[in-house]
Amino acid sequence: MTETAGGGRDAEAVSKFVESFAAQLVEAGMQRMAARVFAALLSSDEGVMTSAELGEQLRISPAGVSGAVRYLAQTHMVAREREPGSRRERYRVQGDQWYEALTNREAVLKRWEAALRDGVAGLGAETPAGRRMAETLAFFEFLEGEVAAMMERWRTHRQQIFGER
Repeated sequence: MTETAGGGRDAEAVSKFVESFAAQLVEAGMQRMAARVFAALLSSDEGVMTSAELGEQLRISPAGVSGAVRYLAQTHMVAREREPGSRRERYRVQGDQWYEALTNREAVLKRWEAALRDGVAGLGAETPAGRRMAETLAFFEFLEGEVAAMMERWRTHRQQIFGER
């Protein structure tokens, strides 16, 4: 008989999903331990786990969980919260984590745009390097507008599918 995870789920199937999805996230550039923690949280029915639960499921140290959660919190992909009546923290994956992660990237794009503007001004827009920077700047400005429009369409689409939150 197959051992089950919480909610009667197949623990082996959950583990395979976590490792498979984490591998995809790593391939896209996420840190390995953060990817595993995120996939474990995403696949939990409650979307919430303690450090001990994550460590046990993933067979990683408390330090590994801590570093992964720090990264995920900085990128707005998980939130920290206290267990009611306890000093113990637990970590929650939000339903809108992708939205949060993308909107956080918008702030990064703004900083890159400012740096590129300075680069274009410093190098001269007519130099080969200045033109390259100007094109990169134009791309990021275009991307910023597209992401904003796409996120608005997503909010409308999400509300139609899942209703109000």
